[in-house]
Amino acid sequence: MNAPWQRYTEEHTRTVDTMAAVLLFAAFLFGSEITMSSEDRPHAVGLTIALAAVGCGALFWQRTRPRAAVAVSAVCTAAAAGLGHLPTPLLLGALMLALYRLAVDTDRPTARRYYLGSLALVVSVAMVFDPVGNAWPLKTIGPAAWLLLPVVAGNAVRLQGAYLEAVRARAEYAERSREEEARHRVAEERMRIARELHDVVAHHLALANAQAGTAAHLSRTHPDQVHGILGDLAGTTSAALRELKATVGLLRATDDPGLPLAPSPGLAQLPELTEACESAGLTVHVSVEGTPRPLTAGVDLTAYRIVQEALTNVTKHASVEDAYVRIGWSQDRLTLTIADDGTATAPAAPATGRGFGLIGMRERAQSVGGAFAAGHRDGGGFEVTTRLPLYAGATEPEEERTP
Repeated sequence: MNAPWQRYTEEHTRTVDTMAAVLLFAAFLFGSEITMSSEDRPHAVGLTIALAAVGCGALFWQRTRPRAAVAVSAVCTAAAAGLGHLPTPLLLGALMLALYRLAVDTDRPTARRYYLGSLALVVSVAMVFDPVGNAWPLKTIGPAAWLLLPVVAGNAVRLQGAYLEAVRARAEYAERSREEEARHRVAEERMRIARELHDVVAHHLALANAQAGTAAHLSRTHPDQVHGILGDLAGTTSAALRELKATVGLLRATDDPGLPLAPSPGLAQLPELTEACESAGLTVHVSVEGTPRPLTAGVDLTAYRIVQEALTNVTKHASVEDAYVRIGWSQDRLTLTIADDGTATAPAAPATGRGFGLIGMRERAQSVGGAFAAGHRDGGGFEVTTRLPLYAGATEPEEERTP
């Protein structure tokens, strides 16, 4: 935060420049009265006043034309030194302020060039045209030291301003990056919840539809079996409501006491999934190869949802009685293969790439670094294959298959 005097300076630049010009004009006149000997005193009073007025008046353009202000002040100061006036800080005040402003507003090489040029002009004129004969150290070392101070101070102020500007720019960039990251995370979360909703609703509605159709068919031929199917239908719809509530509950506030705390489904719930499919008339044969290994929550949920969606597609799109789920465990990956027996005359699955089922399965596999492939089998039927890494950071090359 700027101090009050800094804010006043920034808001009233013309007033500040006028006050500085008046004070330095008085200092110029006072410095012209300083001599080493009262006997050797310059007598060009009128010319000295004129030089003071022009040199200090150039400060009115120090903010808009700093180079011109330095040049005019340097010429007036050198002329005063040529009249025999000692180049003291009082006499050099206007030139010092102009050099300071130049160093603040420009770069270091420019300030250095104008400093050396002004110093050379003042010293050379004082050494050549001085009628009084002042001591040479006062005409060389003194101006060199006094004119160097504003250049150094101006460079320091400019560097500090550049540093603060860089810090401010980095802070703004970090803020924008945080906002973009937040938007990206929100988009990812929305996509994840959309996939969950699709899998839950599509799977259970497909099973419920198949169970209702089976019950309607058996009601005419085997009415004694309808009661059991209707019980399975009630269980399917109840499970759909529970999973839908758990998924939508993620959108609630974290302090909502009604937030569901049930864990996400995984391969451990595969028997319940196969039983639900069997109640809809689809027999699922599950085979396991290799030794089961621990899975992370994300990979476990992904594996379950892919199996669920693949079986849902078989239930909806294939008039088959058997489906096969093969779970292959290796040292670093889990391989899932879901296929139907290919005995139906109806299409086993929709064309690859159509609908949201295959797209969702592919996105799920890729989200955990896995690979996904789906297509028609050579011997008939449809097959879905996915390979998922067992540990974070591993990735699988994407598979391609022509349906």
